[in-house]
Amino acid sequence: MDYYKIGQNIRKIRKACGLSQEELAERVSISVTHMSHIETGNTKLSLPVLVDIAAALEVKTDDLLGEGFPGRSVSNIEEIACVLEKCTPKEAKVIADIAKAAKLAMDKHL
Repeated sequence: MDYYKIGQNIRKIRKACGLSQEELAERVSISVTHMSHIETGNTKLSLPVLVDIAAALEVKTDDLLGEGFPGRSVSNIEEIACVLEKCTPKEAKVIADIAKAAKLAMDKHL
């Protein structure tokens, strides 16, 4: 098991959700030092802590383990959902329009 990869997945999702290490540690009821060690892969996290982190980030444990989607360590959909949760309805509409335009451009040129 690659604890560094798991830690990086946790960090990526945490940042996408706009949470600090302190905020996530508080939600999971662990120390900030422990959270830091988890994210850097310097400690092995227990199954209960993994489940609690996934619940706090509103993702599947597979997303944290990097096994939910072949070739991707974190679900892009979950990452985008975290970003959209922080948006106003107007901001979310702008992001959706940008995503649609980007997809059309990629389909045209790739």
